[in-house]
Amino acid sequence: MSTETIGVIGAGLMGHGIAYLLAAAGHTVRIYDPSAEWRNTLPERLESARALLGGDPALLGRISAHDQMPPAMTGTTFVFEAAPEKLPLKQQLFAELESLTAPETILASNSSAIPSTRIGEKLKHRGRVVGTHFWNPPHLVPLVEVTQNEFTSDATVQKTIALLRDAGRKPVHVRKDIPGFVGNRLQHALKREAIALVAAGVCDADTIDEVVKSGFGARMAVLGPMEQTDLVGVDLTLDIQNTVMADLDRSTEPTQLIKDKVAQGKLGMRTGEGFRKWTPESANAVRERLRQFLAEQAKAKK
Repeated sequence: MSTETIGVIGAGLMGHGIAYLLAAAGHTVRIYDPSAEWRNTLPERLESARALLGGDPALLGRISAHDQMPPAMTGTTFVFEAAPEKLPLKQQLFAELESLTAPETILASNSSAIPSTRIGEKLKHRGRVVGTHFWNPPHLVPLVEVTQNEFTSDATVQKTIALLRDAGRKPVHVRKDIPGFVGNRLQHALKREAIALVAAGVCDADTIDEVVKSGFGARMAVLGPMEQTDLVGVDLTLDIQNTVMADLDRSTEPTQLIKDKVAQGKLGMRTGEGFRKWTPESANAVRERLRQFLAEQAKAKK
């Protein structure tokens, strides 16, 4: 594939990883972020990703950081937006991008849940807007959900998938632009049931995590839910669902337990307590365990 000039909006957790993997694929990447803090720490974080994956040091020279949008986005052929998950902000950024880029420049949003239909609803050239949901960290987790909304052209989808596949990702085509797309709908369906079980006193958070990690989660990296259904038999799955479906949580809003924790400031690792209690050391140990596992998986698939 030919090399492209690619813009990335946001130098944070997702943006720097997206920039790294695209630069590693040979592209020129310009990152725009108004935050001096994020720009100043960008070289260190990019080098950390390179060292972890054993990349060529020269690839970092293909990445530049900018404090203004025009010099970063003018002349780009693709733009990946990785700004905070706030619809008005994303709409404002896309409006600015429309004035700075050519009509054929593909504008992709890394939103985790907001449909790209809404993000691009005020633009004139809506056929070039597409959802590209990377998973954290994007330079280590291969999946990207390429979500086509009702205005997205087939050519936009095809070019985006080709670019990402060439960069070593595993892009999948999501054909309907629904909130949460595929991955987060599956993930939060599991979280809804997990939180409901804890709230009902069935078990504690430690037990939930142990059941997932040491049980069905241990095989999920190589066996998806539809494969597992066919493996054990669709008839057995039906028998089990006839027993459990009526008892599964069907709440249409977040469980009161999670609302209470947020109100109490129990936000997880960064505050020392969420569903479990954390010290800085135990939290960092989990982060490093995940980082090393994902890095080993990424290296093994090269």
